[in-house]
Amino acid sequence: MGLYWFGNDPGGRMKKTQTQNDPQTDRRNPPRKRKAALLAPWGAGLAVVCFVAAILSGFGYRLGWWSLGPAFHILSWSVSGAAVAFVLSLAGLMAGLNRSSAFLTVGLVGLVLAGATFGFPLREFIRARSVPAIHDITTDTVDPPQFHAILALRAKAPNSPVYGGKKVADQQIKAYPGIKPAFFEAPEDVVFKKALEAARSMGWHIDAADPAAGRIEATATTFWFGFKDDVVVRVKTLNDGRCRVDVRSESRIGLSDLGTNARRITYYLYRLASLVQSAPAR
Repeated sequence: MGLYWFGNDPGGRMKKTQTQNDPQTDRRNPPRKRKAALLAPWGAGLAVVCFVAAILSGFGYRLGWWSLGPAFHILSWSVSGAAVAFVLSLAGLMAGLNRSSAFLTVGLVGLVLAGATFGFPLREFIRARSVPAIHDITTDTVDPPQFHAILALRAKAPNSPVYGGKKVADQQIKAYPGIKPAFFEAPEDVVFKKALEAARSMGWHIDAADPAAGRIEATATTFWFGFKDDVVVRVKTLNDGRCRVDVRSESRIGLSDLGTNARRITYYLYRLASLVQSAPAR
């Protein structure tokens, strides 16, 4: 009777008992591996905290919640914590491959957030080592455009508005050989109008625009930390009738700009060229 009952097992209880004690199942998902899979939610949780802290480090400084020193400390700890979160998420993900899809999702979330948190600062660190430690870039290193209206705004800025001379010029020419003045076969008033339009399209705050002097001064604010960089644009007509445009962009704080000013000038001149070319001919 007993053998007949177990062999027919109408409730499926025998099958359940065999599955629970199946040595193949235990080998695929041993207790140690099941515990290791729990690292995924821990890693994801830490990654979320570090990601949010990294974002707040910059926006908190921008909003005046803390000074630059604490902001960088928060960012540094966030990056370190994100590296730990990445390892935990990866270990939990690998251990949970044979478990439910929830472990895979949580592990992937942890990997993505942790990677983004320490990946961006790592990229900036690598970029800082690849560019010179300068923060004043201009298309004319011999006679750079001068700030006038913005001088009052830079009164308390650590970086001087006075150009660094040959030492800075040599570093710029070596690192950014493509930073050169732009020339246009168009009247000066047309180029000045388009230069002002291009500056506004970049999101810069226009501090001064003097058509008679051919000078535009503006302030560019970075997105994350809200650093202020000052820009001056000079437009003048040459003896051969062409119009020359020079641009200078300088950071108010920081020894190195990580290439930001050079990229800003390059993109600005590209925008200006597009606007001048699209202007109707007289």
